[in-house]
Formats: sequence, C-alpha cells, structure tokens
Amino acid sequence: MADIKVATDANFEELVLHNDKPTVVDFWATWCGPCRMVAPEMEKLAEKYAGAINVVKVDVDANPHLSQMFNIMSIPTIAFFRPGQQPTGVVGFRPLEQLETQWQLAQYTKPAETTPATTDTPAAS
Repeated sequence: MADIKVATDANFEELVLHNDKPTVVDFWATWCGPCRMVAPEMEKLAEKYAGAINVVKVDVDANPHLSQMFNIMSIPTIAFFRPGQQPTGVVGFRPLEQLETQWQLAQYTKPAETTPATTDTPAAS
C-alpha cells in the first residue's frame, strides 16, 4: 500500500512547504465525485515514486485556511510542490500518465539497473 499522508492546516508547512522532496498534493472533499476518481491515481503515483516524491491529501472542507492560501476554487485540484519553487496545479481528474508528462516526473525515478552485457564467444576446440 502506498504511503499517502493527510495534511491539515496545522501540519501542511511541515509535510509540504518545508519538505526536501517534491510533493504532489490532492485537494479534495468527501462529497466530490471526481475526487473519488483521482484517489486511485494518487495511489499509483505514491507507489511508483515511493521514496522520491511524497503524496499528500488535503480535505478542503476540513482545512479552509489551506484552500484560501492556495486559492483553491474547484476540486479536485492537484498541485505539485518542488522545493524552492512556486507550486503548479491542475483542476479536475487527470490520469497518472498525464500528471507524469505535465510535471516531468520521470526525472524522479531511479534509473533501471542494467546488467552487464555478455558476449558470446565461440568455444575453443
């Protein structure tokens, strides 16, 4: 199971703003149908980028200060916070592949380990 943290008005700075890793934040609400569609995509993202990118959920109804701070007018809003940069965000459902392209997330994956190439040499007779 993927590690998705829940941010609140009280712990958002610690989990997101003062984090040394890039963080994807899902601003959602319990009554929001499209937000439920986003949840499995956030699970996939958290699993695929475990250890490289943090994934955090914020219930906008329970955390109105964060909604105001980031001017969240529509949900779901998915925001990407890179350390030391302004966040960028998208509104509405987006599949994992679209988020990866939009935010160039491939740069945060570990390169696949390569095995040394073997050469076939004819056996000596």
